[in-house]
Amino acid sequence: MASLNSLEPLLSLAKRKGFVFQSSEIYGGLNGCWDFGPLGVELLRNIKDAWWKAMTYRADIVGIDASILMHPRTWEASGHVQQFSDPMIDNKTSKARHRADNLIEDFAARMRAKGKTDVAQQIDTRMAAVATNADLYDIIMDFAIPDPVSGTTDWTEVRNFNLMFSTHVGPVADDKSVVYLRPETAQGIFVNMKNVMESARLKPPFGIAQIGKSFRNEINTKNFLFRTREFEQMEMQFFIPPGTEGEWFEYWRQERWAWFTSLGINSEHLRRKPHERLAHYAAAAEDIEYLFPFGWGEVEGVHSRTDFDLMRHQEFSGKKLEYVDTATKERYVPYVIETAVGATRTFMAVLCDAYTEEEIDGGDGTTETRTVLRLKPSLAPVTAAILPLVNKDGMPEAAQQLRADLQRHFRVDYDTSGAIGRRYRRQDEVGTPFCITIDGQTTSDNTVTIRHRDSMQQERVNVADVAAVIGARLLQP
Repeated sequence: MASLNSLEPLLSLAKRKGFVFQSSEIYGGLNGCWDFGPLGVELLRNIKDAWWKAMTYRADIVGIDASILMHPRTWEASGHVQQFSDPMIDNKTSKARHRADNLIEDFAARMRAKGKTDVAQQIDTRMAAVATNADLYDIIMDFAIPDPVSGTTDWTEVRNFNLMFSTHVGPVADDKSVVYLRPETAQGIFVNMKNVMESARLKPPFGIAQIGKSFRNEINTKNFLFRTREFEQMEMQFFIPPGTEGEWFEYWRQERWAWFTSLGINSEHLRRKPHERLAHYAAAAEDIEYLFPFGWGEVEGVHSRTDFDLMRHQEFSGKKLEYVDTATKERYVPYVIETAVGATRTFMAVLCDAYTEEEIDGGDGTTETRTVLRLKPSLAPVTAAILPLVNKDGMPEAAQQLRADLQRHFRVDYDTSGAIGRRYRRQDEVGTPFCITIDGQTTSDNTVTIRHRDSMQQERVNVADVAAVIGARLLQP
């Protein structure tokens, strides 16, 4: 059994089967933007639903959906206007533009792969001490790091590049009308904290969850859905009394790890990565990373942010963002534990983890390769496929009736094209967990065959029991 060692098979499947398409492909595509096709939108929605239920189907967390456009002072208070930037460097020969830190890290990885661990270690040591753009430039020049495009070391200075997209509101495009497409969903939660707390009659500890689009004008987009300019986030800010941040940080780091494994992701492909260097406002921070074909990459961050965000918005807005205990008269600005997960990155991790190629018995003494997406059944974009064995003898009518019954509960496909084995393979490739075959016996005793994707085992079930059998399988952890 083999899994992915490059992204190419996944990219091919994603387009062929309707999971993900390049945005505006007929015009040559728009770099860093992707469209989710019929199967992709279902899988993404199922992942978001799983997160939403895990977060908000409990007594202490509620949800909101904040506007993408916010008052520009929001981003001044959060520090994004002044500080939300990446270090950019251009090669004068190729005109190629790179993130300076990524350029250095990729070079160090190549040195490590070539066995030059001493060089890689020197670079890692220098990177750990970087404080300015000049430090990054010195590393690039001292190690003669070449441009991947031209191979030259003819570099500009390293300079900051702000990642926020800006636009204008109103009829006049001037400095007073500038607004930004949000680079994260968290600030919509922070500015609504008091509204939510008072309207929902909550008191710390409580959380606010949100799923929504974010936009970052990345210098370099790469690795399919991993680094894009438009993406979807699932964030929850948990507001707590000061002094309890240690216990709540530990609680949420455990909860978030458990959620990823509940999706069916192999825990051996996950790791925790505590931040070695913390932001000035942070008490603790840890990433959950997944082992993608290109290496480890962050899928979620858990951060203990103290009261930094609320205090900044309180300062810039002039409005109190405090919790007041009416019984004890105690008042304080809550501390925050943040869990921030990329919906599109999780989508990609789920696909990578599910993709499998395996050798199976071809039935005539030979073997054949079966490509299968071993998705958790509750996440699969199609729950069941209904396959009449032939288009006669009452089988299509029985199949259509079963289809009408099942699609009231599940996402159902209907396939009559080709031999039954070929139809099974088509469904395996897109992760459909159950194939239901209607055959000659169905019309005589009202039973069908349910074939299970992973084991390929089949069971005979009465038509009246099919929905219950599938429903029970979906509830299994």
